[in-house]
Amino acid sequence: MKKIVFSKEEKAAIVGRIQQYFADELDQTIGVLPAEFLLDFFATEIGANYYNQGLQDAHAALMKQMEDFSEAIYLLERQPDDKK
Repeated sequence: MKKIVFSKEEKAAIVGRIQQYFADELDQTIGVLPAEFLLDFFATEIGANYYNQGLQDAHAALMKQMEDFSEAIYLLERQPDDKK
């Protein structure tokens, strides 16, 4: 799998949220560098799981749309004795 890469802005925002989480939920401070290491760990070790779940969700949504599309086409079919 291709490595997950965030833009500088995205990474800074995520690191800020990690720091806020540590402060709010764990009553601890975490520096920028440790938060970046934690982000890199999660992206490397767990990111594939979230990515794969996203693909599965997208596939399910696409299949649902395809079923709806097939039904719509079926409803448009006319029998030989249709006058319209």
